[in-house]
Amino acid sequence: MTTPPWRDPALPADARVADLLSRMTLEEKAAQLYGVWVGAATDGDGVAPLQREMTAEYDWDELIELGLGQLTRSFGTAPVDPDVGARALARAQRRIAAANRFGIPAVAHEECLAGFTAWRATAYPVPLAWGASFDPELVEQVGRHIGRDLRAAGVHQGLAPVLDVVRDPRWGRVEETIGEDPYLVGTIGTAYVRGLESAGVVATLKHFAGYASSVGARNLAPVRAGVREFADVTLPPFEMALREGGARSVMAAYTETDGVPASADPRLLTGLLREEWGFTGTVVADYFGIGFLQSLHRVAADEAEAAHLALAAGLDVELPTVKCYGKPLVAAVREGRVPESLVDRAARRVLLQKCELGLLDEDWRPEPEGPLDLDSAANRALAGRLAEESVVLLDNPDGLLPLAPDTRIAVVGPRAADALAMLGCYSFPSHVLTHHPEIPLGIEIPTVLDALRTELPDAKVTFAEGCGVDDPDTAGFAEAVARTAESDVCVAVLGDRAGLFGRGTSGEGCDATDLRLPGVQADLLDALVATGVPVVLVLLTGRPYALGRWHGRLGAVVQAFFPGEEGGPAVAGVLSGRVNPSGRLPVSVPREPGGQPWTYLQPPLGLAGEVSSLDPTPLYPFGHGRSYTRFVWEDFAGTATEIPTDGSYDLSVTVRNTGDRAGTEVVQLYLHDPVASVTRPDVRLIGYQRLDLEPGAARRLTFRFHTDLSSFTDRSGARVVEPGELELRLGPSSAEVRHRARLRLTGPVRLVGTERRLRCEVLP
Repeated sequence: MTTPPWRDPALPADARVADLLSRMTLEEKAAQLYGVWVGAATDGDGVAPLQREMTAEYDWDELIELGLGQLTRSFGTAPVDPDVGARALARAQRRIAAANRFGIPAVAHEECLAGFTAWRATAYPVPLAWGASFDPELVEQVGRHIGRDLRAAGVHQGLAPVLDVVRDPRWGRVEETIGEDPYLVGTIGTAYVRGLESAGVVATLKHFAGYASSVGARNLAPVRAGVREFADVTLPPFEMALREGGARSVMAAYTETDGVPASADPRLLTGLLREEWGFTGTVVADYFGIGFLQSLHRVAADEAEAAHLALAAGLDVELPTVKCYGKPLVAAVREGRVPESLVDRAARRVLLQKCELGLLDEDWRPEPEGPLDLDSAANRALAGRLAEESVVLLDNPDGLLPLAPDTRIAVVGPRAADALAMLGCYSFPSHVLTHHPEIPLGIEIPTVLDALRTELPDAKVTFAEGCGVDDPDTAGFAEAVARTAESDVCVAVLGDRAGLFGRGTSGEGCDATDLRLPGVQADLLDALVATGVPVVLVLLTGRPYALGRWHGRLGAVVQAFFPGEEGGPAVAGVLSGRVNPSGRLPVSVPREPGGQPWTYLQPPLGLAGEVSSLDPTPLYPFGHGRSYTRFVWEDFAGTATEIPTDGSYDLSVTVRNTGDRAGTEVVQLYLHDPVASVTRPDVRLIGYQRLDLEPGAARRLTFRFHTDLSSFTDRSGARVVEPGELELRLGPSSAEVRHRARLRLTGPVRLVGTERRLRCEVLP
């Protein structure tokens, strides 16, 4: 029997897919454009917005006769043993391939925001903790490990990373982001993409674009970002992750910008993404996003019109399950309401990706190669290292930390003895197991209380919960105060409970009215401080909370952003001194709970001044973090003071550890543009480098600044480098300057585009 051209791996992918498309019916081509969510709940609480209302019944056997584009969340829908799940997925793929004329399997996708969202899989720190590490190399390793686990289980596509830049910390999904600065988000997010893609998994950038700029910090609210904010804050991380990371998929955002939903915006999904940036992969819908064009946005009268709008915009795949791209789309094409060429365009992109993944090859096999260990020792070690690097020591004014090894410690607070305090809303135990309380966690998650007892075996450790995370009951205050009063130090472990759609204090759909600690936790902290016993505040949260109320009244403040299954030992290690803290803030910590939204990327009118009684200056600025050792920055040098608008400039500094223990400094480079044709942020990050130094050791760094990094969107909408004065600032945070270099750019205004440099090179 002659092998058809589309099965021949020796032919170019384009030729194979063209041959295959020519043989397919309209119905078969449309079938490649949607997923199916087997086992999705149609009643009760779901894991996607409006899941109950948007999930329709279907006949599985009838559906797969035409083929199938995607299989949705075979592992992340309900708890299933990984080996059993992998075998079940392989059987489903065999059935799909056997049922359709061409033997084509589906692309299996899963969430992987903080690890593979599967039972018994490693729960890594959330992306906000990645940002706090300022360590893209480590995050790339994490992405690679997650990708290997996904592929071993038969999963081809991961729905991560989130590249939304925080614009309002009240937004519930802050925990899923990497931070409030586009350069940090871009570099860390790109590293994760490289890791995931290196394992052969399709990385999916989300949410494209503007999702985090929703009005009032409400999930899925309209976006009112201006053209320049969109171009200079929202889009750069996506561009970097595509150009440098090689991401092969993009997820359209739920939101609308200036009245146009992202899922129906051809300027965004085709004009910018494909024509300007040259993207050739697939664009997928956020769950039910195409149907929302009809039901929520009301820009489509029916499902067929929603399908037409999305396809025309450039959205290729409907997720999580078939609704608009199935029978309504086929009928609309037959009736002449939708051009078949749109179906062909999307099907070609889908099949090209399947070809890349080997799913069109005759020797394709779905069966796993061996037993799965999704929480291996190597995974746990990596999760522990990232957790340790992400813990931020915000304050330690009198050196209370590290704790003495034989001290009396009262551990107090609702987050101290709860394993779920370590996990974000997309970690499997928080995401799925809350619906299955009879099922064990499946992984070991030491609490802060347990880890501290292990870390300091000679200490006398007592515990009182004090209160719940967000309930109003203060009955437990008395015991907490009593335990504190009889101790040498109190460790107050407060923070968030991750959840979905109002079932938590942080997470998707868990938006906050202000930045007060949830529930009565602030009152509990007041009561503990009033005892006169030194209090160490440990925060396990998904967002920053206002801490000005206690400034100067606490012995120390430690911030961890949902640090994952090894977060308890990481926090305890910082408290004991085994770990020298090296995390830096990826988001500003406010002084007051109101006056939001605010991030550090502010033009002059966004800063404190006499024109308003509200002072938005944060208590702890972006990039801030303390250490148990000391560093000096010396021998600063630059190469020039005047460079052309297409030139570069080197600035160097030597960092020396002058303390008596090893530690890590994070050197940060910021740009200040005194005068520009449009208002600019007072400072913004354009480079950084972690330095691990032994006591007495020094290392010299050189940052190679290129003028492309000073570019911005001008009044005409063009990206330009303007002549004039610039100031480069080296410091340990956005608010502290150690060294300055003043430059003058000479020559004409220079237009720049996708060829521009996106990152600052750091030379050894």
